[in-house]
Amino acid sequence: MILLLDIGNTHTHLGLADHRRVLRQMNLPTAAWADGPAARRVKAFIGSAPLEGAALCSVVPRVTPLARRAVKAVTAVRCLELTWRTVAGVGIDYPRPQTIGPDRLANAVAVRHYFGAPAVVVDFGTAVTFDVVDRAGNYVGGIIAPGLAAMTDYLHEKTALLPRIRIREIPRVVGKNTAEAMLIGAVHGYRGLVRELVRELKRELGARRLPVVATGGCARLLAARLPEITAVAPALTLEGLRLVWIARHAPVL
Repeated sequence: MILLLDIGNTHTHLGLADHRRVLRQMNLPTAAWADGPAARRVKAFIGSAPLEGAALCSVVPRVTPLARRAVKAVTAVRCLELTWRTVAGVGIDYPRPQTIGPDRLANAVAVRHYFGAPAVVVDFGTAVTFDVVDRAGNYVGGIIAPGLAAMTDYLHEKTALLPRIRIREIPRVVGKNTAEAMLIGAVHGYRGLVRELVRELKRELGARRLPVVATGGCARLLAARLPEITAVAPALTLEGLRLVWIARHAPVL
């Protein structure tokens, strides 16, 4: 079994995988790495599963060494950290590859493996990111926008009368109260953002048909009424980590 850790700004996504797929997932708050409980929860998550190794990607540099030490203490296996230097399964055509978020590289690896090239990943996390793999199978860059929760939380924090809301579907486009109006701006508005950006990406890539794969916390909600999204893959980032670990540990024939 392989332990997988996708360390994001808000949550750390844990996975247990074999050589074919991710078998089990769990989330824990990324803040938990600093005050202790994360290591215990990782140990409980693994249970009695025999581990061959571990792989992580992290967009929170201060947490990365804490997670590596915890994994080593709990599992006694070596942990592969995904970076532009260790990535396998996708090329990189990008001016400063060291600045690419490792979770974005994991997404690119997985989308190329499962959906071919060119292809795009839309990751609905703390930020909404678009990761682009070109026809040659190279990661070539992408797009970053604020996440839905980040946008609505900002409105709540910076205004006197706008409430904090839970992201959910609103079928109409005229809000009948403040919360509905905010939800329409977020959910319907972000669908419009995705639709327009996918249109522009198709034009720039010269691809009339383009696999667009959604992942992240709001992926299913946004994709439900967005035909431009061709697939939803909640475990895509973890699958990318799994594929990189396997490529790096494949026996030399």
